[in-house]
Amino acid sequence: MTDQASPPQIFDPKRRRQARDRAHKQFAEYDFLYRAMFDGLIERMEDVTRPLEEVLLIGCPDNSARQQLEAMGKRVTCCDPGFHNAQANEGVQAEEDALPFAESSFDLVLACGTLDSVNDLPGALIVAKRVLRPDGLFLASCIGAGSFRQLKGALIAAEQEKTAPHIHPQVDVRSAGDLLARAGFAMPVADSEILKVRYGSIIRLMHDLRYMGHGNMMSADYRGTLSRPTIMRAAEHFAQAADSDGKTAEDFVILTMSGWRPDPSQPKPARRGSGKTSLAQALKPKN
Repeated sequence: MTDQASPPQIFDPKRRRQARDRAHKQFAEYDFLYRAMFDGLIERMEDVTRPLEEVLLIGCPDNSARQQLEAMGKRVTCCDPGFHNAQANEGVQAEEDALPFAESSFDLVLACGTLDSVNDLPGALIVAKRVLRPDGLFLASCIGAGSFRQLKGALIAAEQEKTAPHIHPQVDVRSAGDLLARAGFAMPVADSEILKVRYGSIIRLMHDLRYMGHGNMMSADYRGTLSRPTIMRAAEHFAQAADSDGKTAEDFVILTMSGWRPDPSQPKPARRGSGKTSLAQALKPKN
């Protein structure tokens, strides 16, 4: 009998692991999105003055992020859905909604570049809060809603009436904030920024996504297939959106989330509906 409470299995965990493992070897050549996300998380983390010594890093496609955190004096535990990523960082291979860590193990959980493709995002946020110590900080960045407008438009135009999903659903800022609050985080904040990247062809964009580990990871019930003629038609539509230099600007929307595990020492939350506070303000040191 099917459990009606179970989240839909939009993503195939095996394809997800394979995608990350496939990208591992050459990741340094395709790390611009991950670096932008991680640098943003570090910038926000540095706004907090109190020590956050024990860190769980979720999403470690190479060892650069771990090394950067260790150089800051952090004790880092790595976790990744991909086997090779976890192995390279002496970490743990696990899904974000089933972290194998005890409650109250970490001062800081950093999730970089993975939460947009987890089947149970609400569950993953709840688990992240559980492994934090009281007054511990959760920071996450992932691909958000509004990404890949040109790619989506070109594929829809190429397939005409017979459209099928090729790019997985994406979470917007409002939904992310609501999910953080529902998971029980104190002072939940979500915001986003756009990273524009210019491409000479749709093939190069698809190539980048594949070797970032962000290819199509949807399960068979959800994903569509692309024929060569469809890709060629999509390439033509993508090129029609190009600027005078022959390159098309594509949007990578970086969604960032922040929340604290509740603790009596924290300031009282603002009245619901007043959530216009920026992420930087939410991370200001507490007196």
